[in-house]
Amino acid sequence: LGPRRGGRVKEEAYECGEVATGKARTRFSVHFYLVAILFVLFDIEAVFLLPWAVIYRDLGVFGLVEVGIFVGVLALGLFYAWKRGVLEWGSSRP
Repeated sequence: LGPRRGGRVKEEAYECGEVATGKARTRFSVHFYLVAILFVLFDIEAVFLLPWAVIYRDLGVFGLVEVGIFVGVLALGLFYAWKRGVLEWGSSRP
């Protein structure tokens, strides 16, 4: 909304009143983002499974098969990520 006045001091990271040491912008490995995405994916899986677990008796066999397919697809995704080496911290490839 107002004029942009940049400067060396304004672009530094704020360190709670302390003098900043080092650069604030560091590169992270892509591996951290892949693990975070997998965590969010399986966390959302738990959100979808919770309502099913509450009313699974009312759904019958159809509900069981439906959730089995859902968990199977997610298991295939986990197997694919495992085979690609996403879950290995020591490997050099993501």
